[in-house]
Amino acid sequence: MTKIISEIGWNHMGDMDLAKEMISASKENGADMVKFQTWSLERLKDGPWDTDGRREIYEKAELTKDKHIELYEYSNKLNIPFFSSVFSVEDARLLVYVEKDKVKIASFESRNKELLSFCDGLFDTIYISTGTSTIDEIKESLEYIKTSNVVLLHCVSSYPLEPQNTNLPKINALKEICDRVGYSDHTTGVEVSKAALEYDIEVIEKHFTLDHDLPGRDNKFAILPHELKELSDYIKLRKEVNVNHGNGYLECEEEAREVMTGRFR
Repeated sequence: MTKIISEIGWNHMGDMDLAKEMISASKENGADMVKFQTWSLERLKDGPWDTDGRREIYEKAELTKDKHIELYEYSNKLNIPFFSSVFSVEDARLLVYVEKDKVKIASFESRNKELLSFCDGLFDTIYISTGTSTIDEIKESLEYIKTSNVVLLHCVSSYPLEPQNTNLPKINALKEICDRVGYSDHTTGVEVSKAALEYDIEVIEKHFTLDHDLPGRDNKFAILPHELKELSDYIKLRKEVNVNHGNGYLECEEEAREVMTGRFR
């Protein structure tokens, strides 16, 4: 059954109590994993984020090693796996102190051969978002991973993404180069994620928040707890209705078959 990653990312804006509330709400509403983001402001290069408000977000939402450990331990307490996105080798060095099961390579670093090679073997499973990359580029990136398991996530790196640009058929191309494929969905709501299930994907990643009015850009298009539950319930229902009961009639039809048949003369 398709798993759900609740991408909390930086939506907590550095508030550890809020981050824990988001972990708890993710668990309560059907997420299978929670994910954060790992970076260091002191290594941030100059760019458009210096004038559009993102640098302030990076500053407030940066997680220290101790904060990573605190959130990891809280997630374990709730029995929901924790992992994080890394953007550089130094980020990965920090995360590996916390946990070695999973790591995510963000779309922007999906062609970062140094980072891919460094993570290979350190983490059991590497999730790679494929936004901003061509299939040939992703094929080349996969050559740098020899021992870790890989899950490719189809992604279009636009925030929020308009449904007409989701390009879901690209999932089939990813399946030709990797056995494990999922979808990182940046559209609003969960309808596109439901549609993506028709491609038999392993995992869906959705940005998650408790309130669209919280500060930070991602909180504006992230899904709310009731939407996460809606997606989780839909995935379970989809599994149930596709159980093959064979070509005969079911036990629940027995009365209808034996009693209702021929009831009018």
